[in-house]
Amino acid sequence: MIGDRGAAVHAPRHAAEPGEVNLQDIAEIELFILKRMKEFTLGDHASVFKGAGFNFVGLRDWEPGDRMSSIDWAQSSLTNFSPLITREFEQDSNAVIVAVADASLSTRCGAGGELVATAIARAVAAAGLSAMYFQDRFGLVTFDDRFERVAEARPRVGRSHLLYCLDLYRQGGARHAERETRDVIMAIESQVRRASLVPVVSDFLLPGVADVLDELSQLNAVHDVFLLMADARFAYAMPGVGDGWVEVFDVESGRTRVLSRWELARLGDRVGEWQNEVERMARDRDLDLVRVGLDRWEMESALVAFAAERRLRKM
Repeated sequence: MIGDRGAAVHAPRHAAEPGEVNLQDIAEIELFILKRMKEFTLGDHASVFKGAGFNFVGLRDWEPGDRMSSIDWAQSSLTNFSPLITREFEQDSNAVIVAVADASLSTRCGAGGELVATAIARAVAAAGLSAMYFQDRFGLVTFDDRFERVAEARPRVGRSHLLYCLDLYRQGGARHAERETRDVIMAIESQVRRASLVPVVSDFLLPGVADVLDELSQLNAVHDVFLLMADARFAYAMPGVGDGWVEVFDVESGRTRVLSRWELARLGDRVGEWQNEVERMARDRDLDLVRVGLDRWEMESALVAFAAERRLRKM
């Protein structure tokens, strides 16, 4: 791979522009997920909520999406209501899913009106809608090119929470208020208290990808981790140029590099070779990996079938 994560010559587009998941996409994906999931649940879908109900687990700072009824006003008065303090409860359910999504700047690049982030956002939406169908709690952790936490949303049930998670991903590099740690693994562990499903969605064009896979492999010993790799070759398939040398700009490092016309033409192939190597390294570490592309129905079919197979494996 090229130096630090690769030099994308396509200028990044604003995340709110067409090309990412919108409400219409959500509705279409939701219908598709519902249709496919019924094959695995019809006549054999037990009640998802078990146990004594809600359990108090502690206090934390208020976050967007929290109910007003959960605010501990007595404790909040001790902080002069800045921040507000929320009582956190946990409700037993069949599973907890925490999606880990790549929100680095290079995923906001693309070609032909599509972004790498489009495939990542659709994969997150498909995973979240699958969780919603089973009334499982769904959470999100986003990370940057250094595999450090950018933002997070604690696992909750419901469509409105999924939309909040997708909007959080859409914000991209907009980092929330700094907390004690920016470590992705610790962010995941802080959200779940038992074995959970952890889909990691990225193009995996990371400079230290072997170290990242090692961390995920260790996490897999406790949780059910699987990788969703966004096929990024299309974003690096450069048009033919007449010049012999081309200066390219890396949106993450801010550095430039001069490539020959031949090197520029091979960028897509080199990205494909890199992702093939990532897939091999993942298999060596006993991590399941599924490639997702821009073909929506092909991607969603693969995701649903894979999620259903894993659900049956865990029963």
